Amino acid sequence: MIKHINGGNAKDERGEIRFVNDFDMTEVKRFYIIKNSDTELVRGWRGHRLGQRWFYALSGSFSIDVVKIDDWDHASRDLNVENHVLTASNSDLLHLPKGYATAIRALEAGSELLTYADQSLVESIDDDYTFSLDYFVNF
Repeated sequence: MIKHINGGNAKDERGEIRFVNDFDMTEVKRFYIIKNSDTELVRGWRGHRLGQRWFYALSGSFSIDVVKIDDWDHASRDLNVENHVLTASNSDLLHLPKGYATAIRALEAGSELLTYADQSLVESIDDDYTFSLDYFVNF
């Protein structure tokens, strides 16, 4: 089940702290940061049958379209596509369990998306599925 994990922030005269205290990181093995070259580029569709991902907007905002894949060898083209928007000002974290593919677009120039993965790079290479951007008709 896709889940938003609420974050927050605290401000005082020293500055600001952003946090997601309810994020249990015990399954995380690595992270990477996505920064699209512009707001027109859509990075996708890329999915992982066995791997989970957690997304957090470090700066700016992102539109993340997600689809639950029904058959990794011959996915149905008319699967339901859900849209989720993450913003740095909101501080929420989006958790995608295994079995989903994503299409990610920055909504503001310079946006950065922190991505956590529960697979090592080697494990992820054997669990990396791509579909053309126009593959899902409900996108």
